[in-house]
Amino acid sequence: MKNAISKWNQISLVKRILLGIIAGIALALTIPKAAGWISIFGTLFVGALKAVAPILVFFLVMHAISKHRSGHKTNMKSIIALYGLSTFLAGLVAVVASFIFPVTLSLAPGAEDVTPPGGIAEVLKTLLTNVVDNPVNALINGNYIGILTWAILFGIALRNAADTTKNMLANFSDAISTLVKWVINLAPIGIMGLVFDAIVTNGLSALLDYGKLLAILLGSMFFIALVVNPLIVFLNIRRNPYPLVLRCLRESGITAFFTRSSAANIPVNMSLCEKLGLDEDTYSVSIPLGATVNMAGAAVTISVLTLAAVHTLGIQVDFGTALILSVLSAVSAAGASGVAGGSLLLIPLAASLFGIPDDVAMQVVGVGFIIGVLQDSCETALNSSSDVLFTATAEYAKKRKEGQAVKMSA
Repeated sequence: MKNAISKWNQISLVKRILLGIIAGIALALTIPKAAGWISIFGTLFVGALKAVAPILVFFLVMHAISKHRSGHKTNMKSIIALYGLSTFLAGLVAVVASFIFPVTLSLAPGAEDVTPPGGIAEVLKTLLTNVVDNPVNALINGNYIGILTWAILFGIALRNAADTTKNMLANFSDAISTLVKWVINLAPIGIMGLVFDAIVTNGLSALLDYGKLLAILLGSMFFIALVVNPLIVFLNIRRNPYPLVLRCLRESGITAFFTRSSAANIPVNMSLCEKLGLDEDTYSVSIPLGATVNMAGAAVTISVLTLAAVHTLGIQVDFGTALILSVLSAVSAAGASGVAGGSLLLIPLAASLFGIPDDVAMQVVGVGFIIGVLQDSCETALNSSSDVLFTATAEYAKKRKEGQAVKMSA
């Protein structure tokens, strides 16, 4: 048994996850009732990730800030700029795609039990309220804006603490990181359960009626992941971006696709940053921040579904208004990423830009929930994998500039 486990662990995690996916599909298609207990593995895996992620973020960020050396650059300005640019371009690509391939919907009542934000002011108010949330409450509820805020403040306050205190923080961070590695090693079994549950519960037949809408949504997301993001990376590092892009999609995007939670994927992204040899002072802050504000996939969802409602109602849209929609979808996606229901609940906010009443907009939200099996999975994979992508891009760009400076001085 020990030898079998050792050989299993020697196989790359991605290959083990693919085996888990195949096993989940096979069990769901052959013995869905007899193997119903398999889905519990998915529930336990996501629950474990969500449980450990807030504590991991809190201690890693606090430790990184407390030991931060004065004058040591962390690239956070560059990373935040890349996050914002990618999210805006995602909204713009979705708007252009929706005009080239207009989609109309057969609206039906649905999702009456959810309440969208009342406006951009409410979105920003929620964001600011999360900043000053009680730290214990933030940890319990997975409020990453609050967790980040308190971790940074505690870290700054502890910068002049004794070395023994900082060593204790380092020991806690290392212990939690070890726990995270244990949880991540269970990904193949967890994802097998998630795949099994998704196929048995939802199937794919319900998605056929919305094939064109899904094609626009997923096509836009793939275009962002495989064209726009690589172009952004190339302009910064000036070399072939695809090895880095594909590795992020493979090692971060796959798990994010099945967990459907950027927060749950934070430990996975932290582990990938460590493998890439990135600066821990930077990624310990940029990864949890990205899980909150780097929402290119959400911007795509908001723009495409809003314009589907616009086309359905025959509303004429000029380029200026479409551009405003791109900005609005980017800002609202980042500011309200922690709202229950994710990007779908931001659709009424964007729809109000065109005078669409809430009752119609909420029907569009209902359509979103129907296609959410694929839409939300791909959205999370794009969002989460690009957190690592842009963190690495900023660091590689910095090293390239430093190398150029050395050559010029020589």
